[in-house]
Amino acid sequence: MIVEIVVPDIGEGVAAGKVVALHIKINDTIKADDTVLELETDKAVVEIPSPVGGKVTEVLVREGDEIKIGAVIARMESGETAIDSPLKADDAQEQPAGDTQAAAVSEKAAGEDRAMGRPRPRSGNAVRREDDFPAPPKTDRTEAQHGARGRLVAASPSIRRMARELGVDIHDLKGSGPGGRIAEADIKAFVKTRLQSAAFARNTTAGMSGEPELPDFSRWGETEIVELETVRRLTAESTAASWHAVPHVTQFDKADITELDSFIKKNADHVAKAGGKLTVTAILTKLCAEALKRYPRFNASIDMQRRQMIFKRYIHIGIAVDTPRGLFMPVITDADTKSISALSAQIVDLARRARNKQIKPAELEGGTFSISNQGGIGGVGFTPIVLWPQVAILGVSRSSVEAVAEDGQFVARRMLPLSLSYDHRAIDGADAARFLRWICQCLEQPLTLHLD
Repeated sequence: MIVEIVVPDIGEGVAAGKVVALHIKINDTIKADDTVLELETDKAVVEIPSPVGGKVTEVLVREGDEIKIGAVIARMESGETAIDSPLKADDAQEQPAGDTQAAAVSEKAAGEDRAMGRPRPRSGNAVRREDDFPAPPKTDRTEAQHGARGRLVAASPSIRRMARELGVDIHDLKGSGPGGRIAEADIKAFVKTRLQSAAFARNTTAGMSGEPELPDFSRWGETEIVELETVRRLTAESTAASWHAVPHVTQFDKADITELDSFIKKNADHVAKAGGKLTVTAILTKLCAEALKRYPRFNASIDMQRRQMIFKRYIHIGIAVDTPRGLFMPVITDADTKSISALSAQIVDLARRARNKQIKPAELEGGTFSISNQGGIGGVGFTPIVLWPQVAILGVSRSSVEAVAEDGQFVARRMLPLSLSYDHRAIDGADAARFLRWICQCLEQPLTLHLD
């Protein structure tokens, strides 16, 4: 049996990616779960496995290609049975006679899509069998079809036609009618939201797309032109959008971590046994999680279009990781529920996998606050960019020993520079000063955490 291996749905919001490594060629014999290729998306590098074993007969992509979700990667001869579709062939044979014409139309559309190289909706499987596109059953005036995400969608033919005319994938909609049925109002609301998002993207990236054309630098000497790597391009786009969307202000402060430094040295071995590394970042993650409970505006997002503040009842903290491919921001979920030892181990794991191209797209999403620690590199301070739609980010620089006045004389103390950038639409300067001072006090006197 000829089986097609396609790019599966690998995460919310991921529509395409770049092939950075191809692991198969024609006549290769592979097993189920063998890696077929590595796909670099706007989230991470993802390994795409083969769902079945067999002999590769055709490879349709090359390294460097940009391919979309649902695109055919390769075809192979396989004796294994592919994962069954939720609508089995037996079910198709039991369709009423009135559905025969619909099945023929579906088959014709499938043939046209294959001829044009367009992917067909799937049931969440990464395998398609040729000429196996049975038409779904109909009930009364409602069609129940399996979507690309493997869920049933109920909508009348007129609603489906309206969605097609507006370029809306009906499987992206959430129905407000009985049983989740799609209504006309659902389509209109979806289109309105999409248009607002597009307008925001145009406005916030205007600083990039509206830049004047560069001069011809070769007039003054030799130049070299290289394509922006995916991570660098996406970082440029997201930071430019954030910079234009958020009115930034940065609050600076210093914390005396002399005692904290001793605490880290004393407990490093204990944390190492749990698989972590006790660092200032791990301790700050715990402290920031507690601070976000006390100052909920820093764990919110602001919606100026609807004139609303959205307060999150969960605390997910992003940790900036420097990798050879650029900056990644893996997210520690529910950071407020975890011990410092557990946070230390998770930070080590996420950083390692981010550098080894093993981070999952879902692990880069959902952050409500971020920490960027440049202390390992150096510097006395910096102004981090808030990652919209978050409203704040904490920057950490390298600590140093300074002369501090104490009881009428100067003593040597280890001081840690901190910088808190925030969205001035959501947070006032006094709030930022209190937030950062509370962080400093907890670093200096940990029992401050339990005073209130």
